[in-house]
Amino acid sequence: MGNYNWEALFPDMVEWRRHLHRNPELSYQEHNTMKFIADQLIAFGIDTQSGVGDTGVIGTIKGSLPGKTVALRADIDALPIQDEKECEYASQVEGVMHACGHDGHTAGLLAVARYFSENRDTLKGEIRLIFQPGEEVCPGGALKMIAAGALEGVDVIYGVHLWSPLPVHTLASAAGPIMASVDDFVIDITGKGGHGGIPHVTVDSVLTGAQLVVQLQSIVSRNVNPLQPAVLTIGTINSGTAKNIIAETCRITGTVRTFDEETRAVIRKRFEEVTQHTCAMNGATVEIDYMMGYPPLVNHAGETERFFQVAKAVFGEEQVQVTPPMMPAEDFSYYVQQVPGCFIFVGAGNEDKGITYPHHHPRFDIDEAAMLNAAQILVSMAENYLEQQDEIPFLEKHF
Repeated sequence: MGNYNWEALFPDMVEWRRHLHRNPELSYQEHNTMKFIADQLIAFGIDTQSGVGDTGVIGTIKGSLPGKTVALRADIDALPIQDEKECEYASQVEGVMHACGHDGHTAGLLAVARYFSENRDTLKGEIRLIFQPGEEVCPGGALKMIAAGALEGVDVIYGVHLWSPLPVHTLASAAGPIMASVDDFVIDITGKGGHGGIPHVTVDSVLTGAQLVVQLQSIVSRNVNPLQPAVLTIGTINSGTAKNIIAETCRITGTVRTFDEETRAVIRKRFEEVTQHTCAMNGATVEIDYMMGYPPLVNHAGETERFFQVAKAVFGEEQVQVTPPMMPAEDFSYYVQQVPGCFIFVGAGNEDKGITYPHHHPRFDIDEAAMLNAAQILVSMAENYLEQQDEIPFLEKHF
């Protein structure tokens, strides 16, 4: 990274991020975002592929010197949330906003792209820039990018998430599972509707649903090893049309989060058994749509060790933390199932600036200085890996 003038690049990063923030696009609808990214990469003289995995972009930078291939990933989609911030870069699209920092991820990776495009002469190997659509919607854009060849020939991958719960200028990661799997479910219960005053000739779908909500909570408390974190959450219950009518149907939706595949399988099995038996006990029928989403995100030990060494050297030991596992999910998990890698949280919160709202909140924002830190850690990780490729393999002792 040498003496590169990152501060001179920062105004462009802010401009890119604010353009994207004003013009957000939902998952798999990122057509203008895709064009904006591709136009920037082409302007940097980078070999560019658009329309990868529907609306993704891949940029390839080949160094002048031979070596391995490092992939760096950013997600580009927004969320169906109305932006309630009062600022000049607030979303101009009704009901859509970047409420998770993906605009900052994209701007940060564009800065990385410019850096490596200007330093090809000293680059050992290849940089693969992955701008991925559809992170917010299962089954996730990562699978489509992988199917389209995004990881072909890749030796290692790194990604970042700007994270408002962490203060700006702080970085964090951990080896092993750091983000949960996500599975969603829809339960449709059908009973027999009727008059509220004549319940004995009906099959009450609301009563069945209420019992089911309670029974499902017993799965985590009684079927899951208490040393394994797990969450089963009921998000919605919809039923009925009037106070004196026993509803014929009831729909229940929710989500399941786990950190290992064995626990994930136990919960699904018991979920289906409890749901079927509870409904049968009440004389109702049921349809279950259980959607397996992203697997747990598991950082590789060797690449996480690299992060701590590199981050402490670049930012100072006091700015680098070990993150505890967290229940939100990320489809970066699919990439690290294929190749070694590390996912990094970059602090983006700032109480002094009022940047304290959580992700997916209508007033979510980031301290834009975090983008500079994100770009610098990605560059530093990539250069460290490529510089060490001729030495004893860094990962060998960790697998």
